[in-house]
Amino acid sequence: MKRVFALMVCMAMLLSGCAVKQPSIDAPAADSAADSEADVWETLEKAYIYAFPLVLMDATMTSATNTETVIAGKAPVNQFMHGAGTVTAAFKTVVTPNVDTVYTQVWLDLGEEPIIYTMPEADRFFNVQLLDGWTNTVDVLTNPATYAFTYAGWNGELPEGVIRVDFPTQMAWFIARCLLKGEDDLANVKAIQNAMSIMPLSAYVSDGEYTAPQGSYSESNDFVPVNKVLSMSPAEFFAKANELMAKNPPAAEDAAILEQIAAVNVGPDKVFDVSVLTGDIAAQWKEMLTGLRSKLVADGSRFSVKMDQWSYFGRPIGDFGTEYSYRAMIALGGLGANTLDVAMYTKTDTDASGSQMSGAHTYKIHFNTLPPVLDNGFWSVTAYGSDDFLIDNPLNRYCINDRSEFVLNADGTLDIIVSASAPESTSNWLPVNEDNFHLYMRIYSPDMTAIETWEAPVITIID
Repeated sequence: MKRVFALMVCMAMLLSGCAVKQPSIDAPAADSAADSEADVWETLEKAYIYAFPLVLMDATMTSATNTETVIAGKAPVNQFMHGAGTVTAAFKTVVTPNVDTVYTQVWLDLGEEPIIYTMPEADRFFNVQLLDGWTNTVDVLTNPATYAFTYAGWNGELPEGVIRVDFPTQMAWFIARCLLKGEDDLANVKAIQNAMSIMPLSAYVSDGEYTAPQGSYSESNDFVPVNKVLSMSPAEFFAKANELMAKNPPAAEDAAILEQIAAVNVGPDKVFDVSVLTGDIAAQWKEMLTGLRSKLVADGSRFSVKMDQWSYFGRPIGDFGTEYSYRAMIALGGLGANTLDVAMYTKTDTDASGSQMSGAHTYKIHFNTLPPVLDNGFWSVTAYGSDDFLIDNPLNRYCINDRSEFVLNADGTLDIIVSASAPESTSNWLPVNEDNFHLYMRIYSPDMTAIETWEAPVITIID
């Protein structure tokens, strides 16, 4: 591109009658070397963006399974990690936490044999999102049944009635979300969790009695996954990426980018050699990583969808195809994104005038009609501080949702009051503090047809 631009400048100067000083005989070779170096780093950046979600998934799995037994927030491979309830303002582990559902997670290794999961009946929103090693959603389970999670290509026999779910990768992530209707409802959620079962196929076809094996712990694997990945050197990152691609094959549609990044020895059958890089490798690697987030956000903005004052990330979120920058951006911001038909996460930090919302004012969120959802769907509006965490308040109330005891207006509309100080009636009050804040409106099992014409709530200052 640099050489094309220079040629265009020269042509313009010649056409204008200006003389152009001839370059020295050494200049073309110097330019060629510089362009070649730039091309290598451009290809390396493409390779990094492509492989980042896979490497981050592996780091997250390594961290989450780094335990001998099931403990809070961790469980060995192929074992349940049950959430104990929803979070409060004291929770500072993950930003913008969800206070609607209780999670159960399993990090799956499907390399040896299929894993059998039994999904129980539930009287509420309850689904299981299944993600492959590249962060794409393979399936979302909603019906009670017994399922076999299999690595694609496995050709064994399954017991009658067991539903096969194929994964394109050996590494996979199971995320179950179960609606919690209130703290007094926690026992009912625990009953659903306890009714689940998971075990290898070999145990399932024997006598069904199964005791999960003990896991293992290593102090070196106590890390924050995203920090671990971002701290890797080029050699460490791409060696890990190539190793992972052997067990978690790229999709057929990735053929074009695999051909490009093969030039820097990245791919399932490649051995990365840092000698493909030139110049000050450490400095250029740091520069690439420093600018990466802004590049991903800028590219990802193409997928941001406006919904009046609110916005959300649209398709192909959760099933990314060849949108590699989008996939990397979502992975960097938080793994486990749902597809739109499962959940919409709409956000705003401004009121109707476009001003940043702050606890210095009182706001009204006005719904002409409530969010349209399918059977067992639900919605909520949650407030977060400028630090992206829940806001401490005297009611320990962090959201207003369809289970809240709010009071509708006489015409059937709904007004939620958002303020730092309590209004006269607190039934519709969403507390914040004096600082800046933003809101997430979550819509689970949205009615996508109705959403197209639905009028999103308007936020106005009333004091």
